[in-house]
Amino acid sequence: LPKGYQITQYEKAFAENGFIEIEGDKGPKKIGIERIQIEEDTGKSTHEGESSLINLNRCGTPLIEIVGRPDIRSSKEASAYLKKLHSILTYLDICHGNLQHGNFRCDVNVSLRPEGTTTLGTRTEVKNINSFKFVEKAIEVEIDRQKKILESGEKVIQETLNFDPAEGKIKVLRSKSDAHDYRYFPEPDLLPLVVQQADLIIWREKLPELPEEKARRFVSSYDITPYDAAILCADKSLAKYFEETQKNHKGPAKKASNWILTELLRLLNEFNISVEKSPVGPIQLSEMLNFVQEGRISSKQAKDVFLRMYDNKISASQAIAALGVVQVDSEEIIRLVAAKIVGDNLDQVRQYLSGRDKVFGFFVGQLMKEMKGQANPQIASKIVLEEIHKIKDKI
Repeated sequence: LPKGYQITQYEKAFAENGFIEIEGDKGPKKIGIERIQIEEDTGKSTHEGESSLINLNRCGTPLIEIVGRPDIRSSKEASAYLKKLHSILTYLDICHGNLQHGNFRCDVNVSLRPEGTTTLGTRTEVKNINSFKFVEKAIEVEIDRQKKILESGEKVIQETLNFDPAEGKIKVLRSKSDAHDYRYFPEPDLLPLVVQQADLIIWREKLPELPEEKARRFVSSYDITPYDAAILCADKSLAKYFEETQKNHKGPAKKASNWILTELLRLLNEFNISVEKSPVGPIQLSEMLNFVQEGRISSKQAKDVFLRMYDNKISASQAIAALGVVQVDSEEIIRLVAAKIVGDNLDQVRQYLSGRDKVFGFFVGQLMKEMKGQANPQIASKIVLEEIHKIKDKI
């Protein structure tokens, strides 16, 4: 900071002694929160070879520092803790949550101890990591580094470190000072911040529906699995997308959930696009799902339709017209094809009648291939079975 010191709460934090619950390595686990304090952002240093670049763009901007307790036992637990924290803060609309822009970042303290002991060793601090993936990698690299130091009989030095994701290496920035070296003193221009109990009561009543509460509602209201509900509700925008889709969807919510968690997220992740900027909105997705529900297109055709919608930012109706796909429901047309396939494959008919049920899929597959995937699957299965039983006494 140009003024030479940083303003931070110290003796009286904004909040203390909290926790959040995560799915740890051995099941549900509480991670303690030591304190939440207000402080100001500092200048950012970027080190390139022998030079250092200083960015003062966010310098002096207020921020919240959340200090966790040493309850985390692996890189996976650290990532789970941060994702849960990120979800809560974005649900509260107090954080944009964009890791690349520095809205949400963390410092990681790592210390090792011999198995079976309770005293943690000397800790190091890896500064300003802005990716859940890099958090896991930085912890694993630092654990490995400290392990090698201790196994060689040397001591870990308390240092502030930087993780270089490109090289996958830890680099030393400076020796770490203890708290008493920071020389805290009151900031004379700031008045004390006093939070009244009455304010807390009002704020609690105004809290929005948080991720865990929303996930429980999704399970009970939409009859989806707790696993699917947890993934949908981890991201506030994704949960909103699901609810808006299901509002207009005529079929079971599980169908909408499956499409969002598989087809939609696969494309969004592939092209690094947020759900808010998805080329296929919830109304467009529900329209396509309704066509499947009504039997106008098959589930297989729907994948091609969805891809066309995504690539061209068009509606389901427009994509269906462009692809020329339509589901055939006519029993008369399907029966003509089914009768020919069954008659041409008498060996497979004998196998099916002798108890090899899996052979049935062969007939349906051949029919769908012959009709270019446009036959109604339910009607096709029914008619194939009827045609097999028609000739069973003749072979």
